Amino acid sequence: MDITPIKTEQDYMAALAEVEHLMDAEPDTSEGDRLDVLVTLIEAYESKHHAIDMPDPIEAIKFRMEQMDLTRKDLEPYIGSRARVSEVLNRQRQLSLQMIRRLHEGLKIPAEVLIQPSIQTSGP
Repeated sequence: MDITPIKTEQDYMAALAEVEHLMDAEPDTSEGDRLDVLVTLIEAYESKHHAIDMPDPIEAIKFRMEQMDLTRKDLEPYIGSRARVSEVLNRQRQLSLQMIRRLHEGLKIPAEVLIQPSIQTSGP
């Protein structure tokens, strides 16, 4: 098994091609072991060089609303009154810890997304 670290984008592309070739490898075989090692190397390279930032909390809420076909009224049990929902979605109020807990538990939005500071927009 001749596997080397992924140091360049060219190494990365070659590793992806090799993984594609090995996708049907049986576990606990030399090809399956090679696939496991390559996937681990690729994940490490991607986390360092192709990291994806977490979404903004408000955008995550809006995305979940769209996915679940929810209205602003549907957010009231998680955020509070109609006015409070509006303030949060319009970035006039930050999410409280209680709101974060409710949104995480009820809508399954990852807490690590919700606890980030939201991007504030400038007022009129």
